[in-house]
Amino acid sequence: MSLPDHASERDERRLAIDQVGIRRLRYPITVWDRSAERQRTVADIAFSVGLPAEFKGTHMSRFLEVLQDRDEFSLGTVPDILEEVQKRLEADDAYLEVAFPYFLERHAPVSGARSLMEYPCAFHASRCGSTLDFTLCVQVPVTTLCPCSKAVSRYGAHNQRGLVDVELRFDGMIWIEDVVERVERCASSPLYALLKREDEKYVTEKAYENPRFVEDLVRDCAIALRELPGVRWLRVSCE
Repeated sequence: MSLPDHASERDERRLAIDQVGIRRLRYPITVWDRSAERQRTVADIAFSVGLPAEFKGTHMSRFLEVLQDRDEFSLGTVPDILEEVQKRLEADDAYLEVAFPYFLERHAPVSGARSLMEYPCAFHASRCGSTLDFTLCVQVPVTTLCPCSKAVSRYGAHNQRGLVDVELRFDGMIWIEDVVERVERCASSPLYALLKREDEKYVTEKAYENPRFVEDLVRDCAIALRELPGVRWLRVSCE
């Protein structure tokens, strides 16, 4: 029996829609890991296409079909996924946003106690015609100690937790670990999920010896990150 397909009907209102698609799709993905080669995680995905003026609608189910038909969803397969979406939905433009937690094993600075730190990451990718655009986003939590507080106090100084957000466009390959390490070196001190007493002493003194305004942190991060091989655009913000 032939069923009607209203989404494929022609629309006469002559109004294109920039993006039509799905969002908040939870899906397993594989991320490249510098030490373990692969890390499996779960992502929050938004998938969309540009809808030409003559198309009444898009076929939402085909977004998920593209993912289901693949053995692996990873950073390396993104260009092929976007191209496949363009073909299946007859779209000139395809867009993909993927947000995921990335975990690194960290060792406390003195005791060596091991723990896992979570770094929220994302990538935003698009394929407009044959032009691919890819942006890697990494959020790094750090500690900053106030230089002014240190300067005006007889002893001690207040410190804060900062969230550094990095966005990068690049050629070749950049590891998430490289981004995290460069940001942490610019802060007063890195953060660790697990500290023993000797570690607490170390990070407290390290921060005191490395005071940073938020402005210092943003500038130093920008300088450090633009030295990564292949970087051609970046944005750094800190809260």
